[in-house]
Amino acid sequence: MRLQNRTIIVTGSGRNIGEGIAHTLAGEGARVAVVDIIRERAEAVAAAINAAHPDTALPIACDVTNSTNVQEMVARVVDVWGNIYGLVNNVGVVDRKDILETDEAEWDRVINVSLKSVFLVSKYVAHCMVDQGRGGRIINIGSTSGLAGRTGAVAYPSAKAGVYNLSRSLAIQLAPHGIRVNTVTPNRILTEAEPGAPPRTWQVTNLVGRQGTPQDVAAAVAFLASDEADFITGSDITVDGGVRAG
Repeated sequence: MRLQNRTIIVTGSGRNIGEGIAHTLAGEGARVAVVDIIRERAEAVAAAINAAHPDTALPIACDVTNSTNVQEMVARVVDVWGNIYGLVNNVGVVDRKDILETDEAEWDRVINVSLKSVFLVSKYVAHCMVDQGRGGRIINIGSTSGLAGRTGAVAYPSAKAGVYNLSRSLAIQLAPHGIRVNTVTPNRILTEAEPGAPPRTWQVTNLVGRQGTPQDVAAAVAFLASDEADFITGSDITVDGGVRAG
């Protein structure tokens, strides 16, 4: 197991890609803090992980856009497991309107969840890693939407574009402390739509010929979290079935 007894926080892990990441990391031996804004979702995922891998998952309800909540969450993880080895900033929300229709409240909501949370959680986890003096891993989940414009969204592509340069800056700033920072970029991963959003009817148009799954993303995350990726920082792994190749 590549991540035996290493403590890793996964935000937005109460469903979809985050849930898949949490399960995969636990399967690699990690102790996983399952962080979600909805307590019941975090508890359900943690219970499922603990059923397969006893005493490896800790559910925590946290609003990752709130500095106080984030600091309390980080302190809780350290209190239970003594240290933090890794962080996966996965949480994000999508807007579905163009700039003529998007109001300020929606812009702020998406930017706060999809970008500000990455700043806040990375900041307080990095403080912990630096104090520990043993290095660590930060892995931020991007999106192909952050690499190109979209017709039906304005805040989400902006937030995800910000995640890339934030990640590069963190890689530079935290390198002296042995902390590796990278991104993983998915495209159209097969997940449930957000509550209230229209059903997803995506067509497979990639080179692989199938839709991506949360486990595809999780495999890349597990690699970046492992010792095998010790020489990789400030980089990105694209998990898109080859969409960007053309």
